[in-house]
Amino acid sequence: MKQQVLMAALALGATAAPVPGHAHMAQQRPTIVLVHGGFVDGSGWQGVYKLLRKDGYTVRVVQNPTISLAGDVAATRLIVDAQEGRVLLVGHSYGGAVITEAGNDPKVAGLVYITAFAPDKGESVNSLIKDPPPGAPVPPILPPQDGYLFLDRAKFAASFAGDVNAETAAFMAESQVPWGVDALAGAITEPAWKTKPSWYLVVTDDRMIPPAAQRFMSKRAGSTVRESPGSHAIYVSRPAPVVALIEQAARALR
Repeated sequence: MKQQVLMAALALGATAAPVPGHAHMAQQRPTIVLVHGGFVDGSGWQGVYKLLRKDGYTVRVVQNPTISLAGDVAATRLIVDAQEGRVLLVGHSYGGAVITEAGNDPKVAGLVYITAFAPDKGESVNSLIKDPPPGAPVPPILPPQDGYLFLDRAKFAASFAGDVNAETAAFMAESQVPWGVDALAGAITEPAWKTKPSWYLVVTDDRMIPPAAQRFMSKRAGSTVRESPGSHAIYVSRPAPVVALIEQAARALR
């Protein structure tokens, strides 16, 4: 008799509708795709990645070649197209230009800019930085070497990573990824922020992209804006406010 009751209970459990829970809700979340900028690689996202994973998000990290904008857009779309559902693209610095173009992929539901470039049609990073306002800090970019750019190692920490611990900032300076001049010059054909919702983290102590320029680009894109103190490398030094904005965007897309 007990065996018959047990079998009946198992049969009922197999045919009953599943109860919505954490796993079901997680399926409704977009996959977060993180896109790095110039002079660095995707490993800098580790702190952000860990916090997002802890909160139950699926996260992917793009490793841009940073040789040309077209190549970086192609690398990003490889990751986007491999996902089953919707994608939230997150770009830091030059990565903002990459997601502005790659975000036109139909799987992309929204864009998050972390102290990033958000160019309009026909604009490039090069055109956005060519006329800095008076008094604005000038990034210590060295003259091109065989078509690639580097930051002055001695000035890297102060300009790029002012609030990163000294040991990590020194490693970032010594392990710079060559940034192709063709990547800087790559022009946007159609900015995804014109048709996709966007969010923007303005970083008030950034000495690579002036806060005034960040506010201009975010306003033009119609982004939902948060502001936070921090250096250009806030995604390394203070991942919490970065994650807070990403998760705000992810919840809005649900």
